[in-house]
Order: sequence, then C-alpha cells, then structure tokens
Amino acid sequence: MGLLRTTEPDFLPGTLEMLILQTLSRGSNHGYGIAQHIQQVSHDALKIGEGSLYPALQRLLMNDYVVAEWGLSENNRRARFYKITAAGRKQLAEEKRSFDALLAGITRVMEMP
Repeated sequence: MGLLRTTEPDFLPGTLEMLILQTLSRGSNHGYGIAQHIQQVSHDALKIGEGSLYPALQRLLMNDYVVAEWGLSENNRRARFYKITAAGRKQLAEEKRSFDALLAGITRVMEMP
C-alpha cells in the first residue's frame, strides 16, 4: 500500500533546518539555490517549496545560525545569500547526532520481525 504524495514531504521538527545548515556548510547560497541543492542531492526525493524554505531560513536567522546579505545571483538577479555561522555549525553537529540516534532507533523498530 503506497501513499500518493502531492505536497511537500513531511519533516520531523528541525530536519529542514538541519538540511539547510548542511547545504550552507558547503558555502553561502541563496534560497532557490539551497532548495535546488537539496532536491538534486536527494535525487528528487526532497522538494522544498518557498512556503517551507523561507520560514525555516527566518528561524535560522533569528537564532543566529545563519547571516544574510544581498547580492546578485548567477543570472544577475538580486538575491539574499545565506551563510552559516559558528553557532550554526555547532547546531548542525548537535542536530546530526540527534538525527543519527533517532534514525538508528527507527531502524531497530523497522527491522524487528
């Protein structure tokens, strides 16, 4: 039995922010670039819409995990570029540890006969 998914993927709380921080750990990027990177690396399994992406970026800005500045995108459009901070790198490491533990627990349950 499969589920037809017509909307954005459901994320565990904090997962989208973790994916954004991981993407920004590679270098600064604008919102559309972040969403495209996540989609490409996940082989289209994760498609992040503006309605989820920009509120998550705002939360990261408010927590000082990223900073933003205006610049020009690769097609010469004005875009806000986001960059991970030291606090963001620390938060990313903590989120990765928590996520790995959660994933290991889910895997143990799913592998039970």
